Amino acid sequence: MAAKAAKKSEATGTEAVEGGRPRLLLMDGHSMAYRAFFALPVENFTTATGQPTNAIYGFASMLANTLRDEAPTHFAVAFDVSRKTWRSEEFPDYKANRSKTPDEFRGQVELIGEMLDAMHVKRFAVEGFEADDVIATLATQATAQGFEVSIVTGDRDSFQLVTDDVTVLYPTKGVSELTRFTPEKVQEKYGLTPAQYPDFAALRGDPSDNLPGIPGVGEKTAAKWINQFGSFAELVERAEEVKGKAGQNFRDHLEAVKLNRVLTEMVRDVELPCGPAELVREAYDRKALTVFLEALEIRNQGLRERLLAADPGAEEAGDAGPAPAEVEIDGTVAGAGELAPWLAEHGGKLLGVSTVDTWTVGSGSVAEVALATAEGPAVWFDPTELDEADERAFAAWSADPASHKVMHNVKGLMRVFGEHGWSIDGVTMDTALAAYLVKPGRRSFALDALSVEYLGRDLAPAAEGDGQLAFGADDRAQADALMNQARTVLDLGAAMTTKLDEVGAAELLRDLELPTSVLLARMERAGIAADRGWLERIEQQFAAAVQQAVQEAHAAAGHEFNLGSPKQLQEVLFGELGLPKTKKTKTGYTTDADALAWLAAQTENELPVIMLRHREQSKLRTTVEGLIKTIAADGRIHTTFNQTVAATGRLSSTEPNLQNIPVRTDEGRAIRRGFVVGEGYESLLTADYSQIELRVMAHLSEDEGLIEAFTSGEDLHTTVASQVFSVDKSEVDPEMRRKIKAMSYGLAYGLSAFGLSQQLGIQPDEARRLMDNFFERFGGVRDYLQDVVDKARATGYTETIMGRRRYLPDLNSDNRQRREMAERMALNAPIQGTAADIVKVAMLRVDEALRAAELSSRMLLQVHDEIVVEVAPGERAQVDELVRREMAGAVELRAPLDVSVGYGGDWESAAH
Repeated sequence: MAAKAAKKSEATGTEAVEGGRPRLLLMDGHSMAYRAFFALPVENFTTATGQPTNAIYGFASMLANTLRDEAPTHFAVAFDVSRKTWRSEEFPDYKANRSKTPDEFRGQVELIGEMLDAMHVKRFAVEGFEADDVIATLATQATAQGFEVSIVTGDRDSFQLVTDDVTVLYPTKGVSELTRFTPEKVQEKYGLTPAQYPDFAALRGDPSDNLPGIPGVGEKTAAKWINQFGSFAELVERAEEVKGKAGQNFRDHLEAVKLNRVLTEMVRDVELPCGPAELVREAYDRKALTVFLEALEIRNQGLRERLLAADPGAEEAGDAGPAPAEVEIDGTVAGAGELAPWLAEHGGKLLGVSTVDTWTVGSGSVAEVALATAEGPAVWFDPTELDEADERAFAAWSADPASHKVMHNVKGLMRVFGEHGWSIDGVTMDTALAAYLVKPGRRSFALDALSVEYLGRDLAPAAEGDGQLAFGADDRAQADALMNQARTVLDLGAAMTTKLDEVGAAELLRDLELPTSVLLARMERAGIAADRGWLERIEQQFAAAVQQAVQEAHAAAGHEFNLGSPKQLQEVLFGELGLPKTKKTKTGYTTDADALAWLAAQTENELPVIMLRHREQSKLRTTVEGLIKTIAADGRIHTTFNQTVAATGRLSSTEPNLQNIPVRTDEGRAIRRGFVVGEGYESLLTADYSQIELRVMAHLSEDEGLIEAFTSGEDLHTTVASQVFSVDKSEVDPEMRRKIKAMSYGLAYGLSAFGLSQQLGIQPDEARRLMDNFFERFGGVRDYLQDVVDKARATGYTETIMGRRRYLPDLNSDNRQRREMAERMALNAPIQGTAADIVKVAMLRVDEALRAAELSSRMLLQVHDEIVVEVAPGERAQVDELVRREMAGAVELRAPLDVSVGYGGDWESAAH
């Protein structure tokens, strides 16, 4: 593959193509990026750091399809430099009517440029000229040199370039559908030849460019005049012959139209650094492209495959598959009786482990397993084919702490192996967790992406079809792929060891994340018992509430409509009922929850209130339906805990997402009643920290006043409120306390004065005064919050007390939106990250203490800051003392940790 790519990169001009003419593809980058921006909703394409990516995603998709369909041998993209060009000098009002570039679009063109650089695509941007002029110049040069040319642009003026050798691909539906304009198509569409198009455009005018038209003269009249007189020049020469009012209007606007004609003509001799022959396509930097897509959280596998399929460095033209891994594997497909001898020879070495997982709760199903050494020997086996000696040998090796292993997602493998009766010990590296600690902001830790980024190696798929391989079969592609994957895990582990040392996170992986992963695997296998009957009853109650809200909404509107249709709801609220307009969007006026709450506060109309209730009850019903579906055959819900989702280090859960269950509402408490103590156990224990974020903030800021407020033993928010409002503690009313509580927690989450005003329903000025008064009393907090942002801006990252880093490159971005988002993250990350680390330490201490005391009680859940333990009969007092002691002693803070504990037969009853 490398030799073929080199051959292509060295080729220039027509010799780059065997058996045909060279094909040049030219693209107007700004034009297509802008259309892509409006083709996809920005709210659906935004990274965790707040970077919009809709234009990038749409452009990349269009690019992949176009490269596939056009199969160019040469390719370049042209961009505008600024609105100041020779046209704006000739006509100062040129494009002056265009609206301000949306903030969400800013920065995306620059990022598209980075993507093109990773694809080794030549980019042009020439001061004083538009992208159209660059394209016209290259197209003119290319046809003279024997090229076929395709131009992708959203500017109709490009139709003047169309010839038998030049085709324009014009977007007619977003950027997903491009219409091919040939000379025949231009003639069919406008009744003119491409050469006549600028004459026609001059008469028609162009509102998008602020070029004035002629009153009363539309496209049909313009085309008729050009056909009648043959050309614009002839029309001007014989202007007096044009009859009627339209003719007089033409003569009255003649000077403006003549200027239009100058401006619509594309320049074909722009001085460029290189010509068409030097635009031959080169092999991608696949690593850089993968890293780029990963950094922007563009995880659509289909898009990635289409982009890579168009790589001219691929081994076969149009090959969508990845390149093979560049390692030597001495692979063995182990049948019955062959695994034990292999382990006897190689089991003492550091091994990489990989599996194909078909695990489901209680199924006992484990697909293939592969092991690999750094020296080359590797083995593949199907667990169902092992004989007794193989089974014993593998179980012993897997559980041996002295047999060191490298895995990718050890928790998932423990869950898989545990279903087969195997335990795992001796794991020295989890490459997924390591990559998370190195770059916690990324949203995917797939092995193939990490392999490309850190090893420069593409992975072949590890399984196809039903995932089975017949022993003795000649086709070993699947087994080889899985062994190759195990070797990649091993090699990636070595690379990640270096990276962890660079960021000071080796101990964090070894002492915190890996042990937590092992604990979470046991918790997932244990699950928590569920009362199906109770959950089904409240699901019916929520369903009835949803239907009631539908009926009330129809009554309020005076007719039936689809409550789930934003368009129909907009028509009812703003059209029929005439309610105040909310924020304008592309599809009308927004009807999101914030908008409905605002309407409810601004008007006396009942429909916004009904709609809010409908959405709330619908969400609750969906939550309960999801819980019922996840009850396994053992009557328990086995959620999956995620360690690599939240960049702050907090755990989350899926299938089901237990964080979706409201904590402080009656409905949420009703749902939590459906989680019950299991058979053979006495009760559930819940334990969490009181105000852990604020205690961490007090510790990090070293503010003596805030620390004293915690250690006084009095109500924190009342104590703080008395100082902020300068009143005696006895005079602090509930509203004062509410404001201080919201603000205190808001500071820990990077809340702005505007955000606080929205949360409390007060004016921004009042929120600012509230924050100023707080900072006047607690100057240490003010100084800490300022210092943490300044330090992060200098170093590029924040850090928890345990060394967990959060990288925030956007702190120095020239994009205000991205910079402010990064500043909020910088305020939030050390506090939230430290709290997350403390909870993990507490979990490990509690679990270790339970096991050391040989108790049967076990940890089941960790949700938010809460730990749920299933208590065995007769162990309550011992477990209570143990949990309080270990959680309180997790770390030593200046504002000491305070633990609350509760018991009950269900999760809600155990609340405290």
